[in-house]
Amino acid sequence: MWRVTQLGDKPRRTWKEAVVRWFQENQDKKSRIDDKRHIQWVDPFLHDRFLDEINRELLDKISTAKLKTGVKPATVNRMMEVIRVILNRAAREWEWIDRAPYVRMLKEPKRRIRWLTHNEAQRLLAVLPEHLVATVKFSLATGLREANVTGLEWSQVDLTRRVAWIHADQAKAGKSIGVPLNNDAVVVLRAQIGKHPTAVFTYKGNPVKKCNTKLWRNALVEVGITDFRWHDLRHTWASWHVQNGTPLYALQELGGWSDVRMVQRYAHLAPEHLSKYADKLCALSEVGGTLLATPDHRQQKSSYR
Repeated sequence: MWRVTQLGDKPRRTWKEAVVRWFQENQDKKSRIDDKRHIQWVDPFLHDRFLDEINRELLDKISTAKLKTGVKPATVNRMMEVIRVILNRAAREWEWIDRAPYVRMLKEPKRRIRWLTHNEAQRLLAVLPEHLVATVKFSLATGLREANVTGLEWSQVDLTRRVAWIHADQAKAGKSIGVPLNNDAVVVLRAQIGKHPTAVFTYKGNPVKKCNTKLWRNALVEVGITDFRWHDLRHTWASWHVQNGTPLYALQELGGWSDVRMVQRYAHLAPEHLSKYADKLCALSEVGGTLLATPDHRQQKSSYR
């Protein structure tokens, strides 16, 4: 205390102090519950340690210990990201430590985009209960995330203008999203009118709180659809858009993605926009005396000498 008051030294802060302050500053964070679970898991390793005692060796030890529990590298990385954010905040904003240690991330296998064909979607809808049919159809028509579908209220819908909107505090990227409603979406919404004064989607008179339920999972098994999550309905919506020619920049705005890299995952599903460049090769009727192709696919004599 004397060195702090007389010499201006920084007081040594603990990991616990940093966690408390970080949670106080992130009351509205959507992943708050998951973050709390991660922090509880690392508590035996960090607990009352001073922040300047946390180094890369200790962090690697935490990462290895978590991986040994049988979880996937992605799960370990989500936990380590929370630690990294707190340490960076302590260094850059609070100035509690001079620098934050490096947090190593594990290599994650790239996950392929899982989406349904139209036939698979119809087979799934045929076995789902009525309330899930409505939410699935609406998800496939709008691409909205599960929380945005279940949390949708009539005050966010304008059927006359055929639009809906997601408020900034409901959106993952923290920005409001305007949702144009196509015919499929409008039909679904009109069928929900009168079921509840506030909530759009209901089950037995009460607002739907969750769609990824046992009924949903049983339906997937019944129709033989494997390796498919509720969130993959959003991938399906995006994949269908790209296959139907929707430009990636338009898809990014429709889906409310803040990073164009998120929509580039779907680019391979519609390579047709590259066809005109591939066809340029056909302009070469002969190369080195050997006929390759002609625009009308008929053999022609070379005009090259």
